[in-house]
Amino acid sequence: MEIGSIIPHIESLIFASEKPLSAIELTDLINQAFGFMEDKITLEQVESALEGVIEKYQSEFYPFEIRFSGNGWQFLTKRDYHKTVAQLNGDKFLKRLSGAAMETLAIIAYKQPITKSEIESIRGVSADYSIQKLLEKELIIIAGRNEDMPGKPLVYTTSRSFMDYFGLNGPEDMPKIKEVLADQVIEPTLLNNQLRTENGDDETITDVLVVEEHLRLRVNETGELQESVTDNDADQASTSAEE
Repeated sequence: MEIGSIIPHIESLIFASEKPLSAIELTDLINQAFGFMEDKITLEQVESALEGVIEKYQSEFYPFEIRFSGNGWQFLTKRDYHKTVAQLNGDKFLKRLSGAAMETLAIIAYKQPITKSEIESIRGVSADYSIQKLLEKELIIIAGRNEDMPGKPLVYTTSRSFMDYFGLNGPEDMPKIKEVLADQVIEPTLLNNQLRTENGDDETITDVLVVEEHLRLRVNETGELQESVTDNDADQASTSAEE
C-alpha cells in the first residue's frame, strides 16, 4: 500500500480512538483491517505516513493538529483556540480545585511516588480531603505501597488523565523547578518604608536601599537560596551603614 493511501486510515484511527495511539498500535490496527493483504504494512511506512499527517495539520487552515502526547498520537486543538474550547470544558479538572488541592497535586507531581504522610510533612497540614478530591477527579492514582516504611502506606502518583490534560508523556517532561526559578531575584519586602531587623529595631529607608542595592538572593543549581554580594558591594554597604 502506498504511503498516501495509509494516511487517511491513520487519521481515522487517531480521530476515533479514545486514547492516544502509538505508531506500533496504528500498524497493527491497519494490518488487522486489511488482513487479506499479502504484504503487511510496516512500522517504517506508518512512521513516514505520520510525518505527512503532522505536516498536513500544521497548516493554518486547520484549528487542530496531530501531537505525540500521553505516549501516543492524538488530535489536539492548537494553542490559539484553547480559550475558545475552554468555554466548553477546558477547566473541568482545575477550575474547581481548591488551593490546598492544587498544592497537594503539585507535590505529588514533583515528588511521586509519595505517601500521604510525606505530603503532610511538606504541607504541614492534613491532606486527606485534598487527596480524596484528586482521586475523584482521576488526576492521581494509588500506585501501590511503600514496602520500606512502617505500616506499608499507600503511595500516590499522577494519572494518565493528568498527563493528557497537560500534554505530557511522563513526569520527566514536567518543567524542572530550578529552571523555573533560575536567575530570579528575590527583593527585600518594605513595610511603611522601613525594614524590621532581627533585634526588633526599625532601619530607615536609606539603610534598606543599601541592602537592596548590594544584596541579592538567588536560587543556586540545587534550588537553595544563596546570597550574592561582591567584595566591592560589601565594602560600600559597610561604609554606608557606618555613616
